[in-house]
Parts: sequence; structure tokens; C-alpha cells
Amino acid sequence: MTERTEKIIWNGELSTWRRLALRGFAYLSPGLLWLLGLLVLPGIALIFLSFARRGEYGNVIWSFTLHNYNSLLGFGPFGWTADNLMIIWRSIVVAFVTTVVCIVMAYPVAFFIASRPKSSRYLWLILVIVPQWTNTVIRAYAWFLLLAPGTPLARLATLLKLIPAGGSLYPSAFAVYLGMVSMYLPFIILPLYASVEQLDWSLVEAARDLYGTPLRVFMQAILPQTAPGLMAGTILTFVPAMGSFVVPDLLGGSKYMLLGNLIEQQFGASRNWPYGAAISMALMALTLVSLVYFKKADPGRKKEFDVL
Repeated sequence: MTERTEKIIWNGELSTWRRLALRGFAYLSPGLLWLLGLLVLPGIALIFLSFARRGEYGNVIWSFTLHNYNSLLGFGPFGWTADNLMIIWRSIVVAFVTTVVCIVMAYPVAFFIASRPKSSRYLWLILVIVPQWTNTVIRAYAWFLLLAPGTPLARLATLLKLIPAGGSLYPSAFAVYLGMVSMYLPFIILPLYASVEQLDWSLVEAARDLYGTPLRVFMQAILPQTAPGLMAGTILTFVPAMGSFVVPDLLGGSKYMLLGNLIEQQFGASRNWPYGAAISMALMALTLVSLVYFKKADPGRKKEFDVL
């Protein structure tokens, strides 16, 4: 008998390698078809579309050109401009600052929830998740009411001479960052909580017994143990924040342009689909680079924790 027709026993059932392979493929096929139809094929279509060109009336002309990528790099009929590169850089900065602020705020919240009695932890987790049940546009509009003239936040900003009397806190970069943090904070709290809940407190106590400062205890006894949750939350925040367009568009007053806004503009009012596809490919490239970097920089790979 060949290896593929040889009878084997699998989970108490007499079968063959070929039958097991066909059964495994049948189990995997729904997920594979889902990924193929919603991820792979649209991605391939974007690649081809990014090399096409826009017609006179917004139609797509299928002729190979690098014009869209040259425009993305700033080369146009009137020379070179850094506007698009500034949008890319601003998108990276906004995503980075949003992620850092979310991490700083998520750690205390995760420890607070983990320190509650088990009977009430789920209640606190529900309070973290509930805002996500509301549409992003509605939550962004809610910030209009909180940042409008005459509100406590606006009055405090007026007292601090940050805005003129009777002014509002939006549209502004502050409003964009505030909205972004509120949108993505739960995506870091939940993975961090899962890691904090499984902390080995004996390592933390050992670090304290060795007269470690609070910062040293955190960096060498707590951070390595919570690294898996931290890395998952960072990816779930940084990657979508780079492509966000609703919050910057509403709270930035259409003046705080990010990559997501530029893509929406090309597929919407400008009807320049090939250029929008090229920008989308740039965003996908930045996303892949970020994922590769996070994977290589993952401190959670360390098997042993140094608490000395």
C-alpha cells in the first residue's frame, strides 16, 4: 500500500490519509472562500486599479501607468510638492500618539478591573465595551456637544488662554486626538486585562523584595508578562488608526487630512479611483510594515523574566 491509501486510525475511526485531507479541506474551505472573496480578490483588484488612469469624466481607463504613484510621491504637472508625504507622516504620527496615550490610560484601567471581585469584573468590562455598540459617527458627533462653546471643557480652555472667549475646542488637532483615543481605547484595555488577570504576582513581589523601584518593577516584572496583551492591543489600535477618516473628518473640520480622508476623497467627490487605489496600496504597505515591526519587536517572546 502507498502512504496515501494506507489505513490509519484517527480519533477511533478507520480512515486513510486522502480521506483525512479531503475532510480537512472541507472544514477549511468556508473560511478560505471568505478570505478569498473579501480580502484576496479585492486586494488584487486594487493592485490592478492603482496602475490604471482616470478618464475625462471620472471613468477608469485600463492602461498601465505609474502616474498615480508619482502623484502620491508628490510629482505633478507643476513640479514636486510634499503635501502627500506630509499626510502620510501625519497619519503615522496620529496613529502613534493615539496608541501611546491609549496604552498609558489602559494599564491603570486594566489593573483596576483585574483587582475587582470576580462577581463585578464582567460589569466593568461591559462598561468598557458598551460605547463600541454605538455608531462611530454618533460618538464623534457627541464630542461636538462636549467641545462646543460654553461647555465646561471650553470654559476651562478659555481660562487657560488656549482658545478665545466664546470659542470651541473643535475643529482642532486636540479634538481629533481626543476622539481617536476615545474610539480605540477599549481595543487596548481588553487584551491588557486578559494579560493582567494572569499575572504571576510572585515575580512582582520578588522584584519588590530586591528593592526595585516602581518603574523597575513595572519594566522587568510586569511588562514582560503583559507583553502579549500589550502587543495585541497595539496592533488593534495603531493599524486602524492610520486609516481612520470619520473622526479626523468630523472633529478636524475637514482640515486635518489623513490617509483615510484622502482615500475617501478620491473614491468620493474626486472620482479618481485609480489614484485612490494607489493611496490604499500605500496604506496597506504601511500596515504590513507595522505588523512586521511589531512581530520582531514583540517582547513577549522572552520566556524568562529578569527581576534582578
